Amino acid sequence: MTRKAINFSQKFGLFDEQWAPKVVAEMNDYQFKIVKLCGDFVWHDHKDTDETFIVIEGYLRIDFRDGSVNISKGEMYVVPKGVEHKPYAEREVKLMLIEPRGVLNTGHAGGEGAATNDIWI
Repeated sequence: MTRKAINFSQKFGLFDEQWAPKVVAEMNDYQFKIVKLCGDFVWHDHKDTDETFIVIEGYLRIDFRDGSVNISKGEMYVVPKGVEHKPYAEREVKLMLIEPRGVLNTGHAGGEGAATNDIWI
């Protein structure tokens, strides 16, 4: 067991890819993933799980079919399971996702935006 704190700035410095979550820790069956986003993503949902977005740096908008939510640095939002959503960032945003192990970033939508899962950094 390592007794070392996880430094988000250091971890974010290890990659440049957009929309490709990287696992930094696990707790029970949940993964803590960091990701850099910029631009528009695909409409998708996660039928079996909620998805937590925590903004570390920047500004994120999550669109829903009936509105949107804005999340700034130091804020979080939980998208309930089964709710279709589409993240958007005008400028690069750095955030953490918390979700069960094995959850695909595009949910059941799959497709071009689907990232390789369970990549540790």
